Amino acid sequence: MSRVGKKPVQIPSGVTATVDGQMVKVKGSKGELSFLVPEEVSVALENGAVTVSPRDESKTARAKWGMSRAQVANLVEGVSKGFEKRLEINGVGYRAAVAGKVLKLSLGYSHDIDYEIPAGVTITTPKPTEVVVAGIDKQKVGQTAAEIREYRGPEPYKGKGVKYADEFIFRKEGKKK
Repeated sequence: MSRVGKKPVQIPSGVTATVDGQMVKVKGSKGELSFLVPEEVSVALENGAVTVSPRDESKTARAKWGMSRAQVANLVEGVSKGFEKRLEINGVGYRAAVAGKVLKLSLGYSHDIDYEIPAGVTITTPKPTEVVVAGIDKQKVGQTAAEIREYRGPEPYKGKGVKYADEFIFRKEGKKK
């Protein structure tokens, strides 16, 4: 039994949700998102909440039940509040700057990295060592942050590289004489 799937997704004021067959469309102050619910799961809009339930007790239906409910909840949260990921850059000379639709990263390589900012995502740099990725689609925001982090992930000796703001880097002790 899915513990996540049992709970209906409440629709807050200022957000409208429509269910058309297997398609869930959510519209709010920040924008509009939609999600195609898998066929193994049924979805319904009942008195201000979206309920998700499995069509049968098969393993795939139960597996997709909680996932579908979480996706719908992410749509509702995205169009009302939005999502944000913060990245920190540690290292001497490591910095980031936004120039138009391009994020310029200096991460200790012989060249600067130009990262094209994808549609639906906004990137800001409040400080040269801080990058904020924001948007209404949780998947796009997370994927963009992961791609930026991938250019120079944090290393365990000095902690140099790009890391999430809330991430803890396990430090290793260096060589001993």
